[in-house]
Order: sequence, then structure tokens, then C-alpha cells
Amino acid sequence: MQKSMFTAYLGVAVLATATLATVGGTPATADSATPLGLPAYGDHVVDDDHGHVFVSGGPTGNGVVVTNRYGGVVKTITGQYGATGLALDAPRDRLYVANAAGDAVSVIDLHSLTEIDRIPTGAQTCPTHLTRTDEVLWFGYGCEGTWNGGIGRIEFPEPEPPAEPQVTLNRQGSTAFQRAPLVTAHDDCAGPLVAGQPYLSLSTVYVYDVDDAHELDTRTSGTAPGSNLYDIALDQRGEILFTGAGSRNNAPAYSTEDLSGRGSYHSGYHPLAVAPTADDLHIAVGVRATGDDVYVYELGGVIPTERLDLTGDVLAPRGLAWSADGDTLYAVSEPPAGGSPTLHVVDVF
Repeated sequence: MQKSMFTAYLGVAVLATATLATVGGTPATADSATPLGLPAYGDHVVDDDHGHVFVSGGPTGNGVVVTNRYGGVVKTITGQYGATGLALDAPRDRLYVANAAGDAVSVIDLHSLTEIDRIPTGAQTCPTHLTRTDEVLWFGYGCEGTWNGGIGRIEFPEPEPPAEPQVTLNRQGSTAFQRAPLVTAHDDCAGPLVAGQPYLSLSTVYVYDVDDAHELDTRTSGTAPGSNLYDIALDQRGEILFTGAGSRNNAPAYSTEDLSGRGSYHSGYHPLAVAPTADDLHIAVGVRATGDDVYVYELGGVIPTERLDLTGDVLAPRGLAWSADGDTLYAVSEPPAGGSPTLHVVDVF
């Protein structure tokens, strides 16, 4: 079993150890690392209400592993074809799973941990990334090699059932995505919703408002994040956009009004994951590196307060998520050449 560790930054180099350490270097609460038995990694989300973490197996896998809050495996939900993006719907007690190899979004009951519905998105759509605004589910879709992608919408009429979810494609208007776009949103009914074109040079991000008819209206767009975009995230007010792009040595932040700068967080080269806490006090920034993989900053801070080294592994793209209280970080790693992921549970604060 692999170990991960946090050590405090003192403004000087600190030797890493395989334990969680305080500022003075005294070992404190140990973390856990759980091999998940999946072929690859797609996404992960934390369901604090039910004490579970969900990890999907990526476009070549057909399952979602469920662990408890400490990383112990509870169940594997099978039959999820190309399980990639995940989105929680706490008001409905549901988890949505993008089936990139199944042209559908499946619905998982958060109590029974079983599939209760499957929503087709259309042949050769390959839904890949998910997000929500209030009662609407949005998905970035596009099959590899087709150089064509878009943003889809799933609306859930009331009462439900018997009303069927309504799927609409191409909600991005005239924007041309060359593969499934990353999507993230503020959960307010009006958004904003942000979409980003991953892996390209340059990568463009689009900020949309959501109108009363659940249509997307472009607020602003630009290539400020750089090339090879891996991850996007919003603060809890939907006012600040954080990005991780491989061409950078930092994770810059932008206003969602006009993409004007709102600082940056140094990470070293190839940042590929950004995750602010729900209380907007801290942000975790992850890189693909053989040394320190994750840095935790106070929002607006100058130097990282904590760092994480996934010994023997590298951080997976979009591989960071926090508990709701902002105390525990869930990081997913993978072998340097790719392969089966490991879930690391680290008590940071």
C-alpha cells in the first residue's frame, strides 16, 4: 500500500516523510491510501451527507468504486460504460454518472447505491464531464477522434416520475469545441457555467449565464489560462475561476465577469488539478511531478501552508476534492505511465 504525506512549508526545504506532519515535523494523524482496482481514473466526488466517496474508472472502465469517508471500499457499481464525469444532486439524493462509452447518463440512488435510471444522450455523443445549476444537469460531450464536441442539457420535469428527463444538445451556440469540454458551474439557477476546451494550444474558456429558459448566454471568453487545460473550478460564489493548464508553472485565478486576473498560486510545472474548499478559505493545487504533488494555499496567500508527496505515483488529472468542512483532502493518484488509481485520504486541518 502506498503512503502519502503532508509536511508544513516553513519557507525552506523540508524533507518529506511517509506521515502527516505538523509545522514542527512531529508525526500527527496518518493518512490512508486505497488501491481502487479500476483500469484508470475518470472523476471523483465526495458525498459528506452519506459518508461516501465515488471514484469513476474512466472511458475504458465500466464501474464506479464507492468508499467510506476513510477510504475503505464499500461497493463497486458496475455496468457504468466508460464512467467518467460525476455530479452530486443532494436535494434528490442522486449521483449522476457520465457514460462516455455508453452514450448515456446514469442515475445512482445515494441511499441504496444502485442505478435507478439511465438517460440516453444520443448515439455517438460520448458524455464525459458533468455539472449542475440548480435543477438542471449539464454535460460536456464529444467522442475522441471526431474533433467535435458540445454542451448538453438535461432537465428534470416535475412531478417525476412519470415525466421523462428532457435532453437537449448543442447548448453552446456557435462555439466549436474539438472534444468534450470541461464544465463547472455555480449551483445557482443562473450559474455562471464555465466550459473549457481541454488539452489544446491555446485552450479557450467560456463563461455563460443561464437564463430563465435554461439557455446559455455567453458572458465572456478567452485564452488566458494557457495551453493544455486540465481542470477548472469556481469559488463558492461563482465569482472566481481557478484553472490548471499544463503550459503553466502556477494555477491562475480570474474574475468570471471578464477573465481579469485575480492572482495565481505557484505550483511548479504542469498543474493539472485545482480544488477550492467550500468555505473559500483554502485551495489545493496539484501538479504532475515526481516530488511534491499537491500544494495547499490560503486563498490569496503567498506561500503554501501544506504540501503532499504521492510517493511512487503521480496525481491524476482533476484528482483533487475536499470534504465539505474543508478539513480532509481526497487525492487520486495513478502510476506515472497510467493505470489503476489509488485514493489518498489526508486530514489536512
